[in-house]
Amino acid sequence: MKLVIVESPSKAKTIEKYLGTGFLVRASVGHIRDLPKSNKDAVDVENGFKPLYQIVPAKQKIIDELHEAAERSDEVILATDPDREGEAIAWHLAQAIGLKKPKRIVFHEITEHAVNEALAHPRGIDEQLVRAQEARRVLDRLFGYDLSGLIWKKVRYGLSAGRVQSPALRILMEREREIRAFIPEKFWVISAEVQTKKKEKFTVTCAEEPRDEKEAERILKAAQTKDWSVKSVDESEQARSPRGPFTTSTLQQTASTRLGLSPSRTMGIAQKLYEAGHITYMRTDSMNIGKEAQEALIATARKEFGDKYVEARVYKTKSKNAQEAHEAIRPTDPSKRSVGSTDEQKKLYALIRARALSSQMADATTLRTKIRANVTGDVIPDFSANGSRVLFDGWLAADPDARGEDVELPKVAAGDALTLVSAQTEQKETQPPGRYSEAGLVKELEARGIGRPSTYASIIRTLETRGYVDKQGRTLIPTATGDVVSSFIEQNFAEYISDTFTAEMENELDEIADGTRKYEKTLKDFYTPFTKAVKSKAKIPKITGMGDAPAEFPCPICGGEMEYKLSRNGRFMSCKKFPKCLGARKEDGSEIAPPKEIGEKCPDCKDGQQMEREGRFGRFIACSNYPKCKFVKQDPTELAKAKTGVTCPVCTKGEMMERRGKFGIFYACSNYPACKYAIKAKPTGNLCEMCNSLMMAGTKTIPERCSNKTCPNHNPHKLTGKK
Repeated sequence: MKLVIVESPSKAKTIEKYLGTGFLVRASVGHIRDLPKSNKDAVDVENGFKPLYQIVPAKQKIIDELHEAAERSDEVILATDPDREGEAIAWHLAQAIGLKKPKRIVFHEITEHAVNEALAHPRGIDEQLVRAQEARRVLDRLFGYDLSGLIWKKVRYGLSAGRVQSPALRILMEREREIRAFIPEKFWVISAEVQTKKKEKFTVTCAEEPRDEKEAERILKAAQTKDWSVKSVDESEQARSPRGPFTTSTLQQTASTRLGLSPSRTMGIAQKLYEAGHITYMRTDSMNIGKEAQEALIATARKEFGDKYVEARVYKTKSKNAQEAHEAIRPTDPSKRSVGSTDEQKKLYALIRARALSSQMADATTLRTKIRANVTGDVIPDFSANGSRVLFDGWLAADPDARGEDVELPKVAAGDALTLVSAQTEQKETQPPGRYSEAGLVKELEARGIGRPSTYASIIRTLETRGYVDKQGRTLIPTATGDVVSSFIEQNFAEYISDTFTAEMENELDEIADGTRKYEKTLKDFYTPFTKAVKSKAKIPKITGMGDAPAEFPCPICGGEMEYKLSRNGRFMSCKKFPKCLGARKEDGSEIAPPKEIGEKCPDCKDGQQMEREGRFGRFIACSNYPKCKFVKQDPTELAKAKTGVTCPVCTKGEMMERRGKFGIFYACSNYPACKYAIKAKPTGNLCEMCNSLMMAGTKTIPERCSNKTCPNHNPHKLTGKK
């Protein structure tokens, strides 16, 4: 028997179906080893930047099962994803299971032919790809932890920085500052509805947009009082060529604009389509299409649209670092018009199929028309109208949503008289540059060489998770927290979040993968000056203010001036005399009740005073020494409401209490932090048979996430851990 190890269970099921008897296909369920959370134990800098991996706690059972299966197998084949992360997972599997010479296979589509072809050409683990992934992981850890630690001390506890997320945040903030500095100017748009002798109506617009109201009135008056005629007509045929098949970034951009999907959602849906064998691997920066795949696309286009629609094309990837061994994203069987188990999967597959088919089709031909009109004497600027119509749809037949709106204009000739129906002017203001959408940021990151296909979605997700941006519709808006963090890094570490530095570092990682650059030298060249730069900023003063608050909002206690400050909940106004005066206001100007002592010592640290404060969820009592002392006294009334009457099944001493977190309401042991047991579902005291048997066995171990939805331990947000 041969053991094949892949990453996901659904992928394992698909491949096992193709291989049949004689093969056992199992999944690692992603990474099985990673750097520990503590930076001190993560990387041995002195010993050549050696990463100190540990098994992901939740994966020990999977490793044990894979080790047992490997012992019973004649041969072990590692078939993880065909990128750096997949290569690294294969290497970690070999290390954790103790495989001496495992075979490694890669395929970019999960089809029977592709899998069997890969099995016929196995290779060893590519140590250079593994080293490149390892360098990225270590680099990100060293950058993030060192810089985040400084930000904790100088800005606010709990904030973070990242080697790639920080340049992305800087890009958003640069645009935000442009918007803030923008001064709008008034202008006037003048339009006229005219009609031909045949009573065909169309609208022409003044080519100039005057900034002066008197000039706008002059043009409008002439337009309303003088005779109109056609000044010229320009017609030209234009060819519209199809775009190449999707790469990761172009798929994310198009899925956002057409389907309204976020990049992370797009990748999640694409992952399901890939694992089911419907599309090729979805993390790629290559526009290459294999010969057999191209022939299949051409055959499908010919069958559906006819010979005149077909044109074989080869596309060159714009990215100089693209891995051309990979393929673009395409359907594995283009003859299938609709696949997928959900509506989202069907829509995304249709988008991928349309783009791939159209990439091998003929140009579309459009007729562009521009009509210029004016009044007698040409005393005002020309007015014009633009139109277009499709003469031959070509590739647009496969991708009609890319067509745009046709604007038909009547057939006229120079000198033809026109009759004015109406004319009007509209005052407008110039607009600042627009904020980035998710699709726009992905496009910008790719253009600047920041990140790689596998990182675009996670970059945006991290910025949202950290609270550095808010998403309104598809627009990304930096928060006050994001503003402060980005400003601090830009002022003190501009070199390390510049486009040049970030892009060059990506190139160096690619060179490690190519075997032309050394791992240790790359990290040393970065870390030696970087750590000196971090240490040199140790003495800079802590950022306490974010600028003066508006004068119309004086301190509610002393009436003095206020300034903006940053809290965990965002920006607020604080009296400039703090801590002598505790006056504060919310960002909208409403008052925040000041903290007040209740006359009791803190029972935890014995040094601080218990203070009544106002938080996100109302008034609460906490120690005056926070954050050094984290004592919090719950309101007796609220405490009574939070009790469930169910004993904690782990420590058996505490009671399960209702609490509120970033995922909403959950239930945790009252003995926290001594006992960290927590679940999402409201506890009933009745565990499922599996969880109960574990408790009865005295293991004090609760599964991280029980699969039984009726069990109180069922936890979709993974709030629990092994205890």
